[in-house]
Amino acid sequence: MAEKHVNYFALQKACENKGCPICRIIDERIDRYIDGMLFEHISDRTFRAQYREAGGFCSSHAKILLNYRDGLAVAILGQGTLDDYIHDFKKRKMRRYKQLCPACAEQQRIEKEFLTFIAEGHDDATSDQELREFFCKSDGLCVPHYSQLVKILGRKIPKWLSNFQEDKFSSLIERTKRFIDYSAWGKQKEFASLSEEDKVVWKELASILRGQIQ
Repeated sequence: MAEKHVNYFALQKACENKGCPICRIIDERIDRYIDGMLFEHISDRTFRAQYREAGGFCSSHAKILLNYRDGLAVAILGQGTLDDYIHDFKKRKMRRYKQLCPACAEQQRIEKEFLTFIAEGHDDATSDQELREFFCKSDGLCVPHYSQLVKILGRKIPKWLSNFQEDKFSSLIERTKRFIDYSAWGKQKEFASLSEEDKVVWKELASILRGQIQ
């Protein structure tokens, strides 16, 4: 049997946890990316120029900077970005940033890499079957990541994967409808009969529609 790809093991580990495995991988790798960026690229003028051309990180990824102890690196990056904003404020004209948030660009790259890895070729037939088995024991992809997969592959999505995902979504919508129905006045007994999980199915729905762990 051929040696398994590193992505195989990353996906396997992510599938052992609750929630969308791609969201979990993104969380871990974006943290690693930003940590590496602060350590390795802060003195790289080309990177800093690209960072400024993006207007810094988006609000979602900028929050991650608050968890880092390297205040000097964060300050160096932020100073240039704020200088640009102050310049625009004085001119009363805001520039259009040409670059995507660097962390968003890295996130998109990772998402595409893992989504196509799940749906397309692997090392051999054995590892492919093993991947199906552990993936189908997971919570599956969130709506945003399955939507991305549909955009990437369209009708080329493997049947096993589309069946698994769409059965998950269909089951969730039925549970949600039942929750809504049993929440009506006069149906206290019916509501009480719901499992503890189904009594808070709205949390699961909100999570799967939004995606992302952070």
